[in-house]
Amino acid sequence: MAQEELLSRVEDVRRTLAAASEGRYPPPKLIAVTKTHPVERILPLLDAGVTDIGENRVQEIVEKLPAIRKKFQIHLIGRLQSNKVKYIIDDVCLIHSVDRLSLAQEIDRQAQKHDRVMPVLVQVSPAGEEQKGGVAPDELRPLLREMARMPGLEVRGLMAVMPNVPDETYLTGLFSGMRTLFDRLREEAIDRIAMDELSMGMSGDYRLAARCGATMVRVGSAIFGPRGSQTGGMNDVVSG
Repeated sequence: MAQEELLSRVEDVRRTLAAASEGRYPPPKLIAVTKTHPVERILPLLDAGVTDIGENRVQEIVEKLPAIRKKFQIHLIGRLQSNKVKYIIDDVCLIHSVDRLSLAQEIDRQAQKHDRVMPVLVQVSPAGEEQKGGVAPDELRPLLREMARMPGLEVRGLMAVMPNVPDETYLTGLFSGMRTLFDRLREEAIDRIAMDELSMGMSGDYRLAARCGATMVRVGSAIFGPRGSQTGGMNDVVSG
C-alpha cells in the first residue's frame, strides 16, 4: 500500500468518527491495529499523526520493539496469557484485555516487581462469546473490587469485542449497553477504579461504537486493507 493511500484511509476513518459522534460524545481516540503488519508499514502512521497502535500477541510486540519503542504508544489488545505478562510490562501503555482475577494478579505482581503502576481495562463479554474472552457483566463488579486492592494496577475503564454480525440494530444495542454499564460504574465511583476509557469498535463497526460513546476504537483493516489481503491479517475479526 502506498503511503498516500494509508494517509487517506486514516483521514477517512477520522472523518467517520467525527461524523458518527454527532456532537453527543467527543470523537474516540483512534488505535491503529498493527498486528501482522511489518514495521515498514507501521512507521508511516506517524506522518498521519497516529501514535497509538494495538497489538494482539506478546511475541510480535517483542519482535517489533526495537523499531517502535518510544515512537508509539503500544496497546495490548488481544487475549493475554499470565506467563507472558513479564515480557511486555515495561513497554505497553495500556492492557485492554484483563478478564480474570488470575491475570490481574500476575499483572499486579509484575508491575510491582518493575516499580510501575500498570494501566488496564477490564474486558467485558456483552454477547457471551467465550472464544473472545471477557467477563460477564454480572461478574464485573466483584472483579473490579478485587482489582481495586492491587497496588500495581490502575483500572482505567472497560473494553469489549462485539460479535461479527451484520445486524446494526443488534450491535447498537450491545454498544449502548456497554456505554450504560460504563456510565453506571462511573457514577458508583468504586474506590481506586476510574471509568475514563471505553474501548470498543473495530473496522466493521467503529462508526456504531463512536455513535454510542466509545472513547477508543481499534481499527486495523479499514486502515491497512481488508482482511485476507496482502496487508490484512487472519485475526482482524477479533481485534481490528
